[in-house]
Amino acid sequence: MEIIHLEKENFKELIKEDKILVDFFATWCGPCKMLGPVLEKVESNVKVIKVDTDKFEDLAREYGVMSIPTLVLFEKGKEVKRNVGFLDKGRVEEFLK
Repeated sequence: MEIIHLEKENFKELIKEDKILVDFFATWCGPCKMLGPVLEKVESNVKVIKVDTDKFEDLAREYGVMSIPTLVLFEKGKEVKRNVGFLDKGRVEEFLK
């Protein structure tokens, strides 16, 4: 699983790929800190984009992120699934199916 930390305003281009998992998080969030290592262990060819909601408040607002962590699965730029809260490895893999 490839993990990309969003650094610039290229979000709309990145999510146009086939399947992209977006992790909306904050550095101070306990469940977010627990989810990071889980995502690194997930066996999948889906790319992950990590979006720090403190740095990219506009994106969080645009996508209706009210709580973190929020995982949003995009296919070719369209949201297909969403989960709010911590997931373990098995549940993340199930979420990606």
